Amino acid sequence: MQTAQPNSAVNDILGQARQGSVAAIIQILNERLADAQIRTRAILADGVLQLLCEAPKPEQLDQATVVERVRSILEDLSPRGIRKANINSRIVREQQLLWFEEITRDPENQLLWSELIKLKQPNPVSRYWRDRHSSKGRQEIVVTNAKNQQVNQKYFVRGLVGGASLCLLLLLLGWVLKHRLGISWAQIDSASVPVAEETTSPDAAAPTQASFAQAVRLAQQAVDDGQAAETSAAWLDLAARWQRAADLMAEVPPDNENYAIAQDRVISYQQNSDQALAKAERMQATEDAEADLGVNN
Repeated sequence: MQTAQPNSAVNDILGQARQGSVAAIIQILNERLADAQIRTRAILADGVLQLLCEAPKPEQLDQATVVERVRSILEDLSPRGIRKANINSRIVREQQLLWFEEITRDPENQLLWSELIKLKQPNPVSRYWRDRHSSKGRQEIVVTNAKNQQVNQKYFVRGLVGGASLCLLLLLLGWVLKHRLGISWAQIDSASVPVAEETTSPDAAAPTQASFAQAVRLAQQAVDDGQAAETSAAWLDLAARWQRAADLMAEVPPDNENYAIAQDRVISYQQNSDQALAKAERMQATEDAEADLGVNN
């Protein structure tokens, strides 16, 4: 029986698929079409997602049903950079790595049917909100991993201290044997244990001062560019930059001298991001109304 994937892994795969990863898109399609015994393969060619759907029996590959299900899944993912998908179907075959070349060279004998579809693109504001929530989910995963590393580091230090204490005890025991019983060091050398070398545990996951400095630079650029922003796209970009600056400030660790400042700016940068997003939504509505008016005239 297939075990369920952890939520963190599922979120990561969804995020990769939405960024346009073909491997992640295939994995999600295979999972969601497994009930119909449909297996998919895909490549990206000339900006079109070339998708191959295979099943053991022709009745499992009803064109209307398969096209509608694949369209629904892809439009739900709305992967970046992919606006069209060419859906091909055939009876399942094994060990064919060059499947795309095969169906391109002889589609009539290779395929049951083929259909090119155009994918609806989400509203830019909706895409921004979706990516923002995905970013927050990934940040929570990073924080959880950092906490786990801190716990592992604590146990490592405890083990190191315990080993050093044992070495010291053996050395003291050897000293007592030498001076009270007249046993030479050569006789007890086999019982001694070298003192544990002092090691420094890596702290690769700890955020650095660079996060704070980068957040400040992003915020200053957002302030400067905000004075000239006149379109919904420009304000949407500002909202994304303010959000990124807030995320960077949130990475500053508690032992950093700028921690208190960073925590305060996380809130203020987040508020700036929300305000910029609201401005983008208002301008988008105005631009849409003006476009409709121009069409009617």
